[in-house]
Amino acid sequence: MIKLFAGILMAIGILLMTGSGLCSLVVIFGTGQFGGGGIIGLALVIGGVPFLIGLGLVYWGRTLWKKGEHPSLEELDDRFN
Repeated sequence: MIKLFAGILMAIGILLMTGSGLCSLVVIFGTGQFGGGGIIGLALVIGGVPFLIGLGLVYWGRTLWKKGEHPSLEELDDRFN
């Protein structure tokens, strides 16, 4: 169950990072009304916050995934008795 939750956290984090990163790239390198090099700082601030949240979710999910690999002491006791 822990690995399922960890996988969901990592998937949400990757989607969040990808979405905010691509959106920031479109704003920075786009030619539309809000595109161009003058808005780099604003795009990095607005797009960087969700990117960092997504990165935190991926890291948290990875930590839970690694923690779920090791059996508990009760499971080990049941296996060997």
